[in-house]
Amino acid sequence: MTPELPRRRRSGRVTLAEVARAAGVSPITVSRALRGERAVAPELVARARAAADALGYVPDPAARALASHRSTHVAVLIPLLSNTLFVDLLEALQRTLRTHGYQTLIGITHYDPREEEQLLREQMAHRPAGLVVTGFERSEETRALIQASGVPCVHVMETSRAPGVHCVGFSQQDAGYALTQHLLAGGARRIAFAAAQLDARVMQRAEGYRRALREAGCYEPALEMLRPEPSSIALGGHMFARLMSESAPEAIFFCNDDLAQGALMAAPRLGIPVPGQVAVAGFNDLPGSDQLMPSLTSVRTPRETIGEEAALMLLRLMRGEPVPRPCVELPWSLVVRESTAAPHEAERPAKAGRQGSSKAEG
Repeated sequence: MTPELPRRRRSGRVTLAEVARAAGVSPITVSRALRGERAVAPELVARARAAADALGYVPDPAARALASHRSTHVAVLIPLLSNTLFVDLLEALQRTLRTHGYQTLIGITHYDPREEEQLLREQMAHRPAGLVVTGFERSEETRALIQASGVPCVHVMETSRAPGVHCVGFSQQDAGYALTQHLLAGGARRIAFAAAQLDARVMQRAEGYRRALREAGCYEPALEMLRPEPSSIALGGHMFARLMSESAPEAIFFCNDDLAQGALMAAPRLGIPVPGQVAVAGFNDLPGSDQLMPSLTSVRTPRETIGEEAALMLLRLMRGEPVPRPCVELPWSLVVRESTAAPHEAERPAKAGRQGSSKAEG
């Protein structure tokens, strides 16, 4: 049955109360139904949505926040949308929050502390109910702004046991350490570390690499190639060519899969067999890494689970509920493929990491 249309207000804007009268339900039921809250009966949801569609109702988030003293927006600051790593995390985060009636305001920082500060100031003007930020590396001004706002905040991708900090991530350093140990176990001693972007998480992987090589007594600082520009397939091919011509390492640990993918694409053009002459490994296990020839050994990171767990933690904080574990450290896995081992060797699982697991894929 089509809802009876009320007479239009002078402003021309349909109100929530008008939708409620047309649907024959209370305004709070309409509000909950349109936010997607599961507690509303399906029949009432259908009536509310039919009335809203018939009337052309568009919710006013600012008015809703003022009326209820509660926003339904969550501000999310991530470095990039061009990186699958953050896209996977964001999709899981948004999917979980939407189930509970919250929308996301996404800000892209481009790894720039000043841009992050400006974005945060802009988003705070919308009175967000919660905040999700990437890692812990930011300006003192931004830290102070988050602290003074009183808005519940969850950090993602990194972990900290500091009091009052809520975070979901994994040990970047332990994962870097385990991947380097795998390269050592394959017989390599001259192992290069090739990195771009050089954000805090990349440098934590570098620390894991250094720790493993120092323990093995074969750390060579000259085998590190650290580039500040954004990570890319093209840059990976260029870095691979330079490392092989200038340093001739036995293995290369690339800080991200796109760099390693570029290396594997460049190797045939340069006449360098992988892994016959040099083993190649990446990080994050991005799409396509398992389809390359040879397939790429990498660390599979729990980005979707990070998004889900961060959303659930933030929901508790926004509701004023206790959070059982303020710091959630998730497992990662070392996926051994052909780029660091011959096919018959890749069938054997590698040594498990402390916070993750290892698996082999032929």
